[in-house]
This record gives sequence, structure tokens and C-alpha cells, in this order.
Amino acid sequence: MQVIKKVFTIEDGRQIEIETGKLAKQADGSVVVRMGDTMLLATVCAKKEAGENVDFMPLTVEYQEKYAAVGRFPGGFFKREARPSEYEILIARLVDRALRPLFPEDFHAEVQVQITLISGDQTTPPDALAALAASASLAVSDIPFNGPVSEVRVAYIDGKLVINPSIEDLSKAELDLIVAATEDNIMMVEGEMKEVSEDVMLEALKVAHQSIKTHCRAIKELEQMAEKTQKREYCHETNDKELEEKIHQATYQKCYDFAKQGIANKSQRADGFAAIKEEFIGTLSEEEVLEKAFLIDKYFHSVEKEAMRDMVLNERVRLDGRQLNEIRPIWAEVNYLPTPHGSAVFTRGETQSLTTCTLGTKLDEQIIDGAMIEGKNHFILHYNFPGFATGEVKGNRGLSRREVGHGNLAMRALKQVLPTQQQCPYTIRIVSDILESNGSSSMATVCAGCLALMDAGVQIKKPVSGIAMGLIAKDGKWAVLSDILGDEDHLGDMDFKVTGTVDGVTACQMDIKCDGLSYEILTQALQQAKEGRLHILNIMNTALDKPREDYKPQVPRVAQLTIPKEFIGAVIGPGGKVIQEMQKETQTTIVIEEKGEFGIIDIFSVNKEGIDAALARIKGITAVPEIGQEYDGEVKNLQTFGAFVEFLPGKDGLLHVSEISWERVNNVEDVLKVGDKIRVKLIEVDKKTGKYKLSHRVLTPKPEGYVERPQRERPEHSNSNRPNNHRNNSDRPKPQKPERPLDDNFYV
Repeated sequence: MQVIKKVFTIEDGRQIEIETGKLAKQADGSVVVRMGDTMLLATVCAKKEAGENVDFMPLTVEYQEKYAAVGRFPGGFFKREARPSEYEILIARLVDRALRPLFPEDFHAEVQVQITLISGDQTTPPDALAALAASASLAVSDIPFNGPVSEVRVAYIDGKLVINPSIEDLSKAELDLIVAATEDNIMMVEGEMKEVSEDVMLEALKVAHQSIKTHCRAIKELEQMAEKTQKREYCHETNDKELEEKIHQATYQKCYDFAKQGIANKSQRADGFAAIKEEFIGTLSEEEVLEKAFLIDKYFHSVEKEAMRDMVLNERVRLDGRQLNEIRPIWAEVNYLPTPHGSAVFTRGETQSLTTCTLGTKLDEQIIDGAMIEGKNHFILHYNFPGFATGEVKGNRGLSRREVGHGNLAMRALKQVLPTQQQCPYTIRIVSDILESNGSSSMATVCAGCLALMDAGVQIKKPVSGIAMGLIAKDGKWAVLSDILGDEDHLGDMDFKVTGTVDGVTACQMDIKCDGLSYEILTQALQQAKEGRLHILNIMNTALDKPREDYKPQVPRVAQLTIPKEFIGAVIGPGGKVIQEMQKETQTTIVIEEKGEFGIIDIFSVNKEGIDAALARIKGITAVPEIGQEYDGEVKNLQTFGAFVEFLPGKDGLLHVSEISWERVNNVEDVLKVGDKIRVKLIEVDKKTGKYKLSHRVLTPKPEGYVERPQRERPEHSNSNRPNNHRNNSDRPKPQKPERPLDDNFYV
């Protein structure tokens, strides 16, 4: 066994170790990456041959966190790792987007990358190391790959940019970005920000890229140490150069001229290009069409893409006739649905989102039970993309990774402007259903989600909008496109989504498909995105410019109460009896959280009377009786010496017969009955037993001429002066019990 290690140091002096040759040696490539006590195992395997008629990269990236890595058991009945969580899917997507553009264009063998957290500490987040591990596993394999590539996290904390901060420091960050890059170019960016400026964001990208260069150099050295610089030979494509040239000559100019017409409708545009293709096919024999159908489709698609790109660069107009920085027509409407707590429709061009907002109790919070992350989530955003949104026949067979990623981006964009939980103690769920799609449905989700929040009466700090930017670059020419179409995303070199308020950026996601993206282009893209974002915000404001002052009638109202910690048990009651009865009788939902020395109680109900009744009962349970205070009580029990009156919920006091009235009461039952309501005053609390003494008579007028009868004094006696015949006299002989014989009916 030959174990190879490469250790390198990052900016703050911490070390990263890459090891190969010890674990998973039958994989085409495997490494273990370690930073602190966090360790990732990454493996890669690729088939030798590609499938027939494949012209894409069949790459699969999986990321999994083992619970044993942090000394925990998985939840659930089976107690084993199951399907990936959304957090694991998001990390896998980050790695996929960094790797995919770097495989050779003609390499189509199926590739599988698996990254597993095998050890995790509570200071080093593993997500920033996943792409480094994946790229290193490819480097020590013989799989063709135009890397290396790596990722880092960059955060803006206390006015400084920090690379791969600890989990604790990350909680204080104003900017949190994951950046992937080769030694020469940035490939992928994703993250969230608290309304930072575009300048801060650009500086963060530069600092991150500088750190990634160190990673890439280390991976190259590891590749040389493992003697894997020679990659496998492959031949995954069958080409016909004569046919390719024939298609180009026959269709390029026709595609260029058609693209120049600026047709806005996606279907009409697709039909036009299809007609050009069919016209060419008509010049071929039937045998040639059947034999070379795959190549015809492939070559025509390349011509179509080339013609559209050239047209945009040369004519400086878009496929739908817009200028480079022009936004498609937008209309928005709020309160479209009558029963949801908030709703909005946002339509931009041929992209449309119908979004709802639901406000729930703390019982509706999402429980996060991951290996590295535990807790609760009170803001949830779900994104749904059905087949009919693009006119396709497609079964709804579960959530796609794309839906998870788009929903997460929109969630990160909106959560920056949410009120605090003290200001809005609801669990918030946003659901975006995409009804039409032709470019940037995730940004439509941000806009519609913002409007739905305001329609629901959630007091967000500022409205948020989002825009998707594109890029076409060739031979020194480049054009940055605002609000890209689906076709422009497909044919372009960049998909850069930016969200924010009037004051700054709140989230971003960028994928680069070309080499040599300069900071000049990035600066132009960010400036153009800001202009487009503000334009969209102005249109959103015409539908609703600020949150509604109050929630809708169907929204459950909430009242919050803070009680001393020692009263929590009394409010809940034995086995939850008290709180369950209270919820049933008042038609409310009551949630209690322990925070430090206090209990925070939230009472939810659509009925204000129910909330008031629950509040009164809880205040009664937690109230501390005060001597001299008057209470409205209820007779609970009668005795010969008086009555027991419940003057506060769960608190009874004795109303002695002498305290019922100024007049003599011979029989308590003559004046009181169980269930009677009576006003009482607390006149005494026994210091030893804590029992309460009540009075009713002090609350009534004293009769004229009333004379208080003195209490009869009892003579005090002691053992020293008691008579000799007292039964406690020790000299008195004790009587003897007669002996009884034992028999079968006598038990000892």
C-alpha cells in the first residue's frame, strides 16, 4: 500500500491535508480531505464507454453525511441514513455545477462522484471542502478532466473578508458566499448577503479566487505525486465532417436572419427554426435521414446556437427584439386567491409564478435533524415546477434537485428582510407554483414571494426583487444580457441571478460556462443587474408598495406572554391535562418555550375571545396572590367550619365560617352552595404551610352597633404543672394485653 499525502496551508495558518492510496482503492480515484477534525472521503468512477447516441455529460454527484461522523444516531424508525436531505442535495449541486463545465466536450462516459462526511467537528463546515475533495479524486484518477477546480467559503465579518470561517463566526457574517474556480477562472458562485454593496461582493470574489489558486496548485502536485498525469484515451463520438459542413452552409445564414427578426413568442421562434431544419432535411434521401438522424439534430443545433450568438454580438439586439439591458413586460397582482393568508401572481414575459403565503404556529416549524445541523426552521420556501409550465407531458414523480436549488435561492433572498420572531412569531411558508417558464422562474419566485408576504401582512423591512443576467462572449466581443430567456440561458456563457433591495444585494447564484470571465464583465453584469432590479421593484410597487397594516381575518392571531420558569409545569399540568383542557375550551393553540429563566407562551387562534380567555386563565395560574387583594372566587367545597373557594385558577383558600358575614352563621350550607360566585379578599397566608385565608365579610358594610366578640383564651399548660393522673405520667403502670394463642386464622 502506497499512501500519498499532500499538506498545504491556507491564509490564517490552518492546514488542509489530502491523502490517497489508503481508502477505496478500487475506485478510479479516491481521496480523503481533512481540515481540523473534519474529514471527507471522495470517490469517482467512470464507465469505459459511452452509451449510443449520447452528446451530453452524464455526471452524477452525491453528497452524504454519516451520523456516526459526529457521534449521533439517525432519527426515524430504521435508524439508518436514508434519502439525502435538502442540505445534502444543495451541497451536491454546488459540486456538480463546479465540475460539469470542465469535462471535455466529447467525453460522454457516465461518471459518478460520491463525497461522504466520515468525521465532523463543530468548527469546520464540510460544504466548503466538498468540491476540493471531488476535484482531487478526479486528479488521482485516469478520467479526462480539464481541472483542477476547488471551492472556498468567503464571509464578510466585522468589516473583514474571511476564508472558510468557523461555524460560530459564520453566524455573524454579513456576506456568505461559496465560490468555485480553477486557477484561471471563476466557475460558480452562490450565497446570501445582508444588503451588501456590489463593490463588497466583487472584492469577496477576488479574495476567494486568490485562495482557490493555492488549492489548485496543491491538487496538481498531488496528481504528479500519484503519477496520474496521463489520462485514459477515449472515442465517444462518431462524426461526419462532410454532413456537418453541408448543414452549416445550408442553414447558418437562414438561422441568423430568422433570429434577427426578434420574435418574442417562444413557440413561434421554435417553430421557425424547426422549419429551417425540415427544409434542409428535405434535400436528403430517406435512407440518409434515417441513418444520420442523430447527427443531423446535433449539427443543426450547433449551427442554430452559433447563429443566435453571432446575431446578438453583431446586431446588439436580442432573440425577442429587446435591447441588451431591456426587461420584458411585467404585470403583478396581489390578493388573487381569497382564502390563503397571502397570495400574488407575478408574470414577466412568458414566465409566471403563482405564490401563496401561509402563517402558522410554532408547532408548524420545520425540524432540522442532520448530522452537522440540528434545529428548527420558521421560514420555509417551496418551489414547484410542473411539466405544463413548459408545455411538456411529464409525470410528477417527486421533488427534483433543480426545484430544491431554486427554492433555496429564493428563500435566501427573502429571509434577509423578514421581521424578527418577536415582531412576527409565526412560522412562515411560501409556496411558488410555476405556471409558465421561459427564463428565470426562480427570480419570479422571489418577486411573487415578496408580494405574497406583504399581502399577508408580514412586516418585511423592504421589498426584494430578482433578475437573471446572461453573457455571450466570443473572440474578444461580449454582451451582458438583462432578464435572459430560456434560449439565452442555454446558448449563453453565464447565468447570473442577483436579488436585492434598493439598498443592496441579498442573494446571488452564478454559473459560468466559458473561460476568461474578467472582472470588467462581472462589474458590468452587477451594475446592469442593479438597474434591472430597481426597475422591477418599481413595477412591483404598483401592485403593493408596503406590507398591509394588519393580517387578514383568516390568519390566526397571536398573543405572547412571558412567565417565570417555575410556573411552566403548573400551566402544562400533570400529563398535559391543564393545557389540553385550556386549548379545548378556548379553541386556541398554545405553545410554550423555555428560554433561560422564563417561559415564552404563544397563544394562537382566529377567535380573539378565545385568546383573551386563555390569557386570563394562564395569568390566573401564574399570578402570585397578594395579601389585601380582592378576587372573584367560586365555591368548590363546603365544610362545617367554612368553605373552600377557588380565587385564582388552581388556588383555593379557606373562607372560615366567621369570615362569611358579620352576622353569626350557624350552618355554612344555609348561605353558600358549591358553584356559587363570591367576592373575597386575601387576608392572610400561613408562613409555614402556604395556605390562604379569605374573607368575604370585610368587603361588606359592618352593621351599626356591631361589637366584635373577644376570642376565648385557652389556659396554657406544660408537662411540669400537669396533674399526676395525666395519661402521659411515666409512673402510671401500663395495662397488659391478654395473650392469645396462635391459630390458622391469625396472621402476623
